[in-house]
Formats: sequence, C-alpha cells, structure tokens
Amino acid sequence: MSYFEDFVPGESARSRSLDVSQDDIVAFASRYDAQDFHVDPEAAKASFVGRLIGSGWHSCALLMRLMAEDFLLDAASMGAPGIDEVKWLRPLLPGDSVSARRTVLESKASRSRPEMGLVRFRLELLNQRDEPVLEQTNWIMFGRQGSAIGRHPAGPWLDHAPVYERPAIESPLESSSEPPEPPRFFEELSVGESSQLGSFVFTPEEIVAFARSFDPQPFHMDEAAARRSSFGRLAASGWHTAAVWMACMVLHRKRQLAVASDRPARLGSSPGFRNLRWTKPVFAGDRITYHSQVIDKRESASRPQWGLFFHRNTGINQHGEEVFSFDGCVFVERKPD
Repeated sequence: MSYFEDFVPGESARSRSLDVSQDDIVAFASRYDAQDFHVDPEAAKASFVGRLIGSGWHSCALLMRLMAEDFLLDAASMGAPGIDEVKWLRPLLPGDSVSARRTVLESKASRSRPEMGLVRFRLELLNQRDEPVLEQTNWIMFGRQGSAIGRHPAGPWLDHAPVYERPAIESPLESSSEPPEPPRFFEELSVGESSQLGSFVFTPEEIVAFARSFDPQPFHMDEAAARRSSFGRLAASGWHTAAVWMACMVLHRKRQLAVASDRPARLGSSPGFRNLRWTKPVFAGDRITYHSQVIDKRESASRPQWGLFFHRNTGINQHGEEVFSFDGCVFVERKPD
C-alpha cells in the first residue's frame, strides 16, 4: 500500500503495455465519440485526419486504466479534483501498443485535512515507439501513513479487459429542447454564443460499465464499497462524465448537420484542453445536462484553411449544480472564398 509520503518528487515509473485494436477504438467511439474518423475507416479517409484514429477521450480513458492497474488500486488514493491540462500529441491508431509513464512533479500536505496530502503528476500515454500520444498534468489526493482513509477493499476490480462493453440496458442520450442551427464556419462563430448539447441519466449500469473498463476503482463499481468510501454511494468516474459530454456534443453536431441546406463547415481534431474540474460527484440516478459556449477564436498559422475556436463547457445536475467543467479548443473549417 502506498501513501502520500511514498510519492517523491522526481521519481518516475512505467506501466505495462496494452494493445489497442480497431474494434477497441470503434467500440469506445460508437458510444462516446461517434465521428466518422473514429468509427468508419472508409469515411475517415475523407476527414481532417485522413484515416481512422481513436478518440482523444479514449486515450484519456486508457491512461486512467493503466494508472489504476499500476498504482492507484494499491494506494490510499482518494481521487482527483480535476485535470490541469491534457495535450493530445499524436493520434491513437489501430494496432498501437500503449503504456503509461508517471512522474511526480511536486507534493504538498493538505492544510484543511491533515490526514491527507496532494501529489502532482505528469502522466503520459506512450505508443510502441515511445512517442507520447498524450500528456496530462493533475493532482491526486492520497491518505497519509497511519490514516485509514483511501484504502481500497480487495475485490475483482481488474477482472474486466480495458475494452468498452455496453450495459444490457442503456441510458439514452437526450437531445436538447433548443432548435439546432446549421454548423458555422470559423468566420461566422460569435464569441459568447452558447448551446445546450443534451442530457444523460447516469444509471448504475452505465456507471459500472464504464468503470470496469477504464476506471476500476471500487467506489465506481460496487455499491457496498462506495458506501464505505468518501463518496458514500455509487459515483461515476470523472472520465465517464467527460466522455458523455463528448457524446452529447456529437449528438448536437448531428442535429446541426440535419438542418444544413448548404455544405456545412467541417470540424477537425482537438489539440487538448485545460482546467477540467469535477466540482461535485455524479451519483447513480443523476441527470446531467451539458452546455458549451464559444469564448474565443483564432486563425491557424499552420493550417490556413482552418481556424481554432475555444469553448467553455459545463455539466449541470438536476438540482442546478455545476458538477463538471473544462476549457477546450477544436479546429473548424474557414469559409471558402
């Protein structure tokens, strides 16, 4: 069992490798990021990237799984308040073999809770050529030596392979009640405009299905274990909350495409995001409604036919409380001359 004191700034460690197939990529994306370049090898050839690639959220989920296997399930881990930054540096490709590398950047004891401390990591997902697919920085909370908090009970948490399998009963993605507008080119986007993307009910079946593949911590997988944790009841993985945001974004995009009369503006890939925060737990039965607002836009020097727009994204529960937020950016096509 590892505690806060065991994570020394400067130390680094590497996880095992896992193979990622085309079927794995399509299985995740079909539920959470069903864009052509993630689910259709033929359609992907005409996309921004030119071939089938894995969703960026899939790469984040795989990194989470490897970290859980490598050290989190054998540590007094108490979860993470959020993610400072993720950079998607290379595409996740069918046939890749990926591993995770963690480096301790700094640590600090909690002032308000002396029984715990926080450790800041740089986490990397590396392919078989040791090239970084993504780089992530974030804090993780750990119990201190002598404390009983954060200890995970023994259980079959790793019995399921890191491949997404849908639950027998699925919770539907619910469209926004707002009428959609056609997709806009870079020049037509207005800073400040916002959209409701859709809603989703996090059932126990959905929470467990995601967690057993990508975030197999007991408080995401077992009601009894969750009651004994700091959450007090079954709670969704933060990465599940984020993946459903992407699913609602894709649903919103498809509704926009359905009302387009002319050739619509294409979306490209995203280089990453910042300031992801899980401000409140998402419990079984919660309905989360997702929103997105344009906060800035910028011409692309490297891709003159494309621009970047920046968006602030939130998830609000049925009580009107914000549970999730992050600042993202994505390439969007410029208006043809």
